Amino acid sequence: MTRDATFEEGRETPLNLAALDSDDLQVISALAQDAVFPITEMRWKPAQRRFGLLLNRFRWEDRARDRHGAERVQALLVVDNVLKVQSQGIDRDDPDVILSLLSVTFEPGEDGSGHVVLTLAGDGGIRLAVEALEVALRDVTRPYLAPSRKVPNHSE
Repeated sequence: MTRDATFEEGRETPLNLAALDSDDLQVISALAQDAVFPITEMRWKPAQRRFGLLLNRFRWEDRARDRHGAERVQALLVVDNVLKVQSQGIDRDDPDVILSLLSVTFEPGEDGSGHVVLTLAGDGGIRLAVEALEVALRDVTRPYLAPSRKVPNHSE
């Protein structure tokens, strides 16, 4: 005998992903694409060797968009084992700057070290020298209707 599915079984759950290699990082990059964040929500903690961003992530994985509209969710993107942070094309003195994340990639070095590169819209970027690749993406709020009510479009 079969039973009906319950509401709880069909609920969408927050993302909580980790990447320890380039293949895993491609998944995180795809899910974080088009995330936006104020420059004030970017932190590097040198003593903890941790770099983090509080993103407003577009929910690319949401298959119910046609029912409730385009959604975003706040998420933490955390990179561990960070030795050095460099940025280019970002005005860090302007607290009103909103940045848009296009991709997260890894440039391998020797013995597992390398660089995590956050490519931003408008030719900006953040380059993190890491001892080893360790990146996490975790949703920290409930989804909310995207202010634009639209799916990001790169063809315009």
